[in-house]
Amino acid sequence: MKTESSLTRKQFDLLCALAEAAQPMTQRQLGETTGHSLGTVNRIGKELTDLGYAANGRITPDGVAALEPYRVKRAIFVAAGFGTRLVPVTLNTPKPLVRVNGKRIIDGLLDACLDIGIEEIYIVRGYLAEQFDQLLYKYPMLKFLENPSYNETNNISSAVCVRYLLRNAYVLEADLLIRNPGILHKYHYASNFLGIPMERSNDWCFTVKDGVITEQKIGGIDCYQEVGISYWNAEDGAKLSEHLLQAYEMPGGKERYWDMVPLDIFRDAYRVEISPCTEQDVIEIDTFKELKAIDKTYDV
Repeated sequence: MKTESSLTRKQFDLLCALAEAAQPMTQRQLGETTGHSLGTVNRIGKELTDLGYAANGRITPDGVAALEPYRVKRAIFVAAGFGTRLVPVTLNTPKPLVRVNGKRIIDGLLDACLDIGIEEIYIVRGYLAEQFDQLLYKYPMLKFLENPSYNETNNISSAVCVRYLLRNAYVLEADLLIRNPGILHKYHYASNFLGIPMERSNDWCFTVKDGVITEQKIGGIDCYQEVGISYWNAEDGAKLSEHLLQAYEMPGGKERYWDMVPLDIFRDAYRVEISPCTEQDVIEIDTFKELKAIDKTYDV
């Protein structure tokens, strides 16, 4: 069985579609799923057949092996902060453990990771750290990393704690309420950040050109609003391990957000794609008022 591969983007797209399909796929179905023309599907499908990666509308064991370098190996949750804007509910409970309609916020993200086969999961904790131990009853595979500086720095200190684990890794803000687990994927061709296309945003957002993030900023028109879920391939994860520490040690570095490192401070060293999603897919509950709007049990 082949264990090494260097797939083209279109080969990758078709193989992923075949890998995720429960039944054999026709060329038309592959075209609809990937967005490629029937002519492209026909040509790329022949390439994959000749390589032994696909046969009769299915992925082969060699095809699965060819996708292996692109598989997400681990997930890292940034969960050390206070959740100040969700007071009073976070006075005694870390924000990721707050229950929304009976379910902890972080559970949806953890379940989504497990659904795509990620079992190496780390949580960087700080505020009320011991409370995260309750997760072990449902998720015994979790590993915790302590951030002793969470109350003195911005979230860059959490990323520094896990800087050697960022290859082939998802990095997720642990306080996102996921509504569509399908926004997480088992395989990725390139490093990417989730974003919601917006005509106008007053929040952190991206300028995007040809599917690649060219600028991170606060507020924009015809932009993508930043969602705190990103994927980093092996090459970029290795660079991040060095760049995070360098940025952290710069003057004012401890006040930075971690994602500013690849998207701003060392932007020229990375090519980060946008992974589009919708406002219905994932929600960041910023305030207690927003929490009450979603879960009426808090509206007392």
